[in-house]
Amino acid sequence: METSPDTRTAPPKTPRKAALASFLGSTLEYYDFFIYGTAAALVFPHLFFPSDDPAVGLIGALATFGVAYVARPVGGLVMGHFGDKLGRKKILLLTLGIMGLASLGIGCLPTYEQVGVWAPILLVAGRLAQGFSAGAESAGASTLTLEHSPDGKRAFFTSFVMMGYASGMVLATLVFIPVTALPQEAMMSWGWRVPFWLSIVVLAVAYWVRTHLDETPVFEAAQEKEQVTPMPVKEVLKFQAPDVARVAGMSIMVVMQTVFTVFGLAYATSTAGFDRSSILTVNAVAIGLSMLVMPFTATLADRIGRRPLLLAAAIGCSATIFVYFLALSSGNIVLVFLAAFLNMTVLYSAYNGVWPAFVAEQFATPVRYTGMALGNQLGLVLAGFAPMIASMLLTPGVTGWLPVAVFATVCMLIAGVCVFYSRETYRTPIEKLGAPYLEGTALRREQHAAATVEREVNNPVR
Repeated sequence: METSPDTRTAPPKTPRKAALASFLGSTLEYYDFFIYGTAAALVFPHLFFPSDDPAVGLIGALATFGVAYVARPVGGLVMGHFGDKLGRKKILLLTLGIMGLASLGIGCLPTYEQVGVWAPILLVAGRLAQGFSAGAESAGASTLTLEHSPDGKRAFFTSFVMMGYASGMVLATLVFIPVTALPQEAMMSWGWRVPFWLSIVVLAVAYWVRTHLDETPVFEAAQEKEQVTPMPVKEVLKFQAPDVARVAGMSIMVVMQTVFTVFGLAYATSTAGFDRSSILTVNAVAIGLSMLVMPFTATLADRIGRRPLLLAAAIGCSATIFVYFLALSSGNIVLVFLAAFLNMTVLYSAYNGVWPAFVAEQFATPVRYTGMALGNQLGLVLAGFAPMIASMLLTPGVTGWLPVAVFATVCMLIAGVCVFYSRETYRTPIEKLGAPYLEGTALRREQHAAATVEREVNNPVR
């Protein structure tokens, strides 16, 4: 008997290819974000926010770093909407293009000395475009990889999204180390632009890999069953608003990362007396080693659950951020590296390797991209402005960093509380994730069917 031409077989899952595509996309996103953060700490105060008071220029530059995090929820909402309607792959290709072109444009900007106030305005515009793109990237990459992953290994494959974060950070740092070694005049004139121009290389590789990736099977199945919702944001807020709120709270944990990488760099070089190359090297090694820790902790999360690891990491990071700033105050680069290794490589990476799967698993397939992007990016707004807030909290003296460490700790503990009150999902089949949405829509269908029957009974066809 011949097979009907209408018979369709579900496309196979390709977890390795999806993990690679997400890894490269996240590498581009975080490479661009880290080169901006590094430039904001070391270069932009002088070129775009000149001031008689260096602290004022630094706060201005770090404020533009945070501006991107205001645009991220908008990007997450817009791109998440279309990602849940049109597919994950198409939107992720678009976000790559926006990010790459925005970064290239920033590298070509004139300075304040050349065009005056237009220089910071154009810088903010480029940063907003970066933020808009990044708002959709991590949620889309996590959603796509999760939906391509087999049950029992979802955290492992999805951890490659944040391994891209570590890769991007290392690449950005390695590129900036020779730039900071240039003579001051060369670095300030053209050297700082080179890292932004090089982002086009990462963009080309990531774009090529993503064009060869299939749409996720569960999304295509939802399309075939006509379960794709026309207004994902309305649906996710109707049925899973508490989940969106908890994800926003969990995402505040990124304050720890931006305080460490951006404010920590500025504090180490301007207050603690370390040279730029030494601190950049410490950051690159500490975060680079996290690429070994993240898949390990994600594999563990697939066996014992997401919440135990996330909670242990939140508590551990809260304690060790004090150790890190104490090490910076000591002036001993070896102690700084050991503290950075403990805080970032071991503990923060345990959080970073697990949260993409855990957050994506809170939502059902028809609203997963939108729900994750909306909640995640709302929480990241505070993380974006954390370096600026930390600069304002810094007080004179050897222990002037204490308010900064307390601020980071409070944020990490808030994230831990939100993890504690979220559903454990490591044993839940992907079709049953997002229970509130599934239960709510099933009830709505039952009520609609009952109302239809009642209308037919009350108004029989004559």
